[in-house]
Amino acid sequence: MQELPDDVSIETVYLVEVPYTPEAPQRRPAHRREHLTRIAWLKREGVVVEAGGSTDFSKAVLLLRVADAAEALRIIDADVYTREGVWHSPTARAYGRVVVAEQEAAPA
Repeated sequence: MQELPDDVSIETVYLVEVPYTPEAPQRRPAHRREHLTRIAWLKREGVVVEAGGSTDFSKAVLLLRVADAAEALRIIDADVYTREGVWHSPTARAYGRVVVAEQEAAPA
């Protein structure tokens, strides 16, 4: 018996969780446009699969299509939110993303 259905595959991406700092509600507005511009660019490039933040300012979650956890953390470290004290202490781990054949495929 085949483990996966014919139209299903598992893509390894990296699940990144980034807590907001206590000062995030005050600091975020000044940097949000720059942050979202970069996230949109990374999404168009196929690096960001999904990204968003909890509305209670507890944490942001991103799915990144990168080679390893270290690369995922470098992307977070380079973000304006990290540099300006909106985010802190990110973690990254491999995540098996379920992909159905009709869904967007990974960029070549």
